[in-house]
Amino acid sequence: MILKKYLPILRNSPFFKGLTDQEILSILHCVNAATVFKERDSYIFRAGDATEVMGLVVSGGVLIIQEDLWGHRNILSKCYAGDFFGEPYAASPGAILNISVVADEDCEIIFLNVQRLLISCQTACEHHQKLIRNLVSVLANKILIFNDKITHVGKRTTRDKLLSYLSAESTRHSSLSFDIPFDRQQLADYLCIDRAAMSTEISKLQKEGLLKTNRNHFELTVSSSVSEKI
Repeated sequence: MILKKYLPILRNSPFFKGLTDQEILSILHCVNAATVFKERDSYIFRAGDATEVMGLVVSGGVLIIQEDLWGHRNILSKCYAGDFFGEPYAASPGAILNISVVADEDCEIIFLNVQRLLISCQTACEHHQKLIRNLVSVLANKILIFNDKITHVGKRTTRDKLLSYLSAESTRHSSLSFDIPFDRQQLADYLCIDRAAMSTEISKLQKEGLLKTNRNHFELTVSSSVSEKI
């Protein structure tokens, strides 16, 4: 009964695409769904641990990060309501996490036992098969997201990394004016660059008339021939 209140979010999650409310509730029961609340900055998963469950964000947001012993943080991605995290590790028995998951704000998480998804139920129900197909689609999409990050951080200079990321975000939003999901420190951590150096480059780009920005909002300026393609 408690899980029913999350149905509006679950319906819009790519993981439950094509499933009815009753099928979603049936799946939640099948995978031993459990809900937890996490305060901002608290750890949900820690690197070095193993997990049998993946997480589904139903409120708030979380950061997928990597940290070294000296506290340097590399942000891999950010998850919002309807997004999943931890699937590859939960699907591989004994796999050790090389990432941590931290609450970016107060959030609610539903934990799902992935192994119960990968073992078909006795009746081989159709919605179980749909869910497995959806899981494959979700994993494929995450590969594309990480490929984008590799493209950005693979650039040689701070300026090139910034322009690569902002260009990709503009294309994703189909607009030259858009919001990014990160604050300035998080953006620097995502692009693996120094925040001060990044701020300097942003100031230069503004002076050159290539962009305008206010907090996490950016507006790019390009030639008319380029803007028509976006």
